[in-house]
Amino acid sequence: MCGIAGFLCNESMNADNMQQIVGRMTNSLDHRGPDATGIWSDNENHIALGHARLSIIDLSNNGVQPMMTSCGRYTLVFNGEIYNFVEIRAELDKTESIAWISNSDTEVILYAIRCWGLENAIAKFIGMFAFALWDKQEQSLFLVRDRIGIKPLYWTEADNNLVFASELKAFHHYPNMPFSIDLDSVSAYMRHNYIPGEQSIYKNINKLLPGTYLVYKKNQETIIKTYWDLKDKINKEQRFDDNYCSKEAIKNVEELIVDSIKKRMISDVSLGAFLSGGIDSSTVVALMQKNSTNLVKTFSIGFNEKEYNEAHHAKLIAEHLGTDHTEFYVSDQDAMDVIPKLPDMYDEPFSDSSQIPTYLVSKLTRQHVTVVLSGDGGDEVFAGYNRYYFANSLSNKFKLLTGPGRYFLKKAIKQGSPSSWDKIFDLLPSKYAVPQAGDKLHKLASVISGNQQDIYKKLVSHWDNTTDLVSGTSHHSGIFSKDYFNEVNTNFVETMQYTDTKTYLPDDILTKVDRASMAVSLEVRVPLLDHRLVEYVWKLPLSMKMRNGRSKWLLREILYKYVPQKLIDRPKMGFGVPIGHWLRGPLRDWAECLLDEKKIKEAGILNYAPIKIKWAEHLSGERNWQYHIWDILIFQAWSEKWL
Repeated sequence: MCGIAGFLCNESMNADNMQQIVGRMTNSLDHRGPDATGIWSDNENHIALGHARLSIIDLSNNGVQPMMTSCGRYTLVFNGEIYNFVEIRAELDKTESIAWISNSDTEVILYAIRCWGLENAIAKFIGMFAFALWDKQEQSLFLVRDRIGIKPLYWTEADNNLVFASELKAFHHYPNMPFSIDLDSVSAYMRHNYIPGEQSIYKNINKLLPGTYLVYKKNQETIIKTYWDLKDKINKEQRFDDNYCSKEAIKNVEELIVDSIKKRMISDVSLGAFLSGGIDSSTVVALMQKNSTNLVKTFSIGFNEKEYNEAHHAKLIAEHLGTDHTEFYVSDQDAMDVIPKLPDMYDEPFSDSSQIPTYLVSKLTRQHVTVVLSGDGGDEVFAGYNRYYFANSLSNKFKLLTGPGRYFLKKAIKQGSPSSWDKIFDLLPSKYAVPQAGDKLHKLASVISGNQQDIYKKLVSHWDNTTDLVSGTSHHSGIFSKDYFNEVNTNFVETMQYTDTKTYLPDDILTKVDRASMAVSLEVRVPLLDHRLVEYVWKLPLSMKMRNGRSKWLLREILYKYVPQKLIDRPKMGFGVPIGHWLRGPLRDWAECLLDEKKIKEAGILNYAPIKIKWAEHLSGERNWQYHIWDILIFQAWSEKWL
């Protein structure tokens, strides 16, 4: 994994200035690539490229970047991995005479593009990637991002200059770069705890969307093209019906996962796997161990708070599979020590609180290996989120209720405060225990009168009325500014899956993992997001994923071959920390400082009144507003760092 940065400018800039600027941009990304820094510039064409290298494949100097073809036409900086580069290289050797200078995937990318053209080459790539390619002959700069959005890439165009980088912090080292806050992005962030789609926190800086590439030529209109879109795969591919053979599906999916894992185990440095004890990571580890002659190194972290701890489950699975397992129990102080690092680690507002344990497990893992496989993506691909079952069940039940019936049910729930409902549920036998029952009931009440899209919208939203919270913003900011629900002809659960794959997966889950792991120079590979696997699983009927009240049916059937069912079948847990408790206790002084009324009003971005109400209710224990408050606190902490 690496960091890339660069620019193509329309003005005369001497070679020394270009090298200094791209050098500063690249140095700001050295956490992504601590092993080497490479810069290249062409003063005649006013282009400069920078690369911070984390050496994974071909550790020699032959693999350094920026890298150029022998003819001098193409120059490349690349972040990511092409897992099938050996096969592509062999295919090139059948028809081309190439004097290879390295054993790297970077060089294979260059010559695949030179021989086959950009789109034909990308179609052959299996991997995660974000790269910039300069075509000297065509005087064109190409920016390319992988199909799913595993690797990040930001860009901006101003005054006929194109500037790009892996992270936003690099843009602060480009001269005269404007940084104007996009209030619609703030609004979207407050709704979702991340900034979705093409937006960034700044008006003039964009994310390149997954599955697209950008073409930039001086004095010409910038073009963005889509080379892969999940929508097309869903709407055009022949999909199997409910009669499709389950055994055939299980066999094919296992073969695809095994091949995906084998490709991602190719590395010239030490390698391991995250093991949370859940279905996704356990499946990845089980198939890694099956296909490895050595003990797989596995890593997990635990918490002393029982409701947040899965480490003991992970340990039992590791013992059964016979992995070389390392675990670390995190104290409250360990976790809270991460919080001051977050504004620099995520250099735009990002408040998925599982960013804290993700960083901690990455830090633990990096002490032992440089590359790790994870189970991320399994929930989106195999319909694993609890909200899929919950929302679908609600939708079906609401159809049976008349308008007055919905009204009275909603009113009955609202009669009791969340804390009152919690007390009622506390009186029930333990097998009926529901954590935060009151909050969940009130959330249920808020979606009773809605349609399917309203139900989903409520379930994926934090702050609902963002126009009341953020001044001067669009009512439609967030993922619902685009109608994903009508892009595909699918059932309700699959529509939620599709929307999550286009939004939540790249902009929350993969962003969280990328920044947390790159902060400690750890490369994370995600075999369950191999595009071949994603495409095949989407052809299967929903009954292969949700069956008999269980999610991930097909993935479970594979995992049961290697791990006893009793070690796997238990309620799904999130990867979280007790933020709500900390805010009432050890983090209260920090929070009070950031929530200072004078500070918020002087900044002029957020309205203080709704924040004051939720903070008071949270402190009193009347409501658990931990996620809403965390959104505000992270935004305030980010503002202090970057504004």
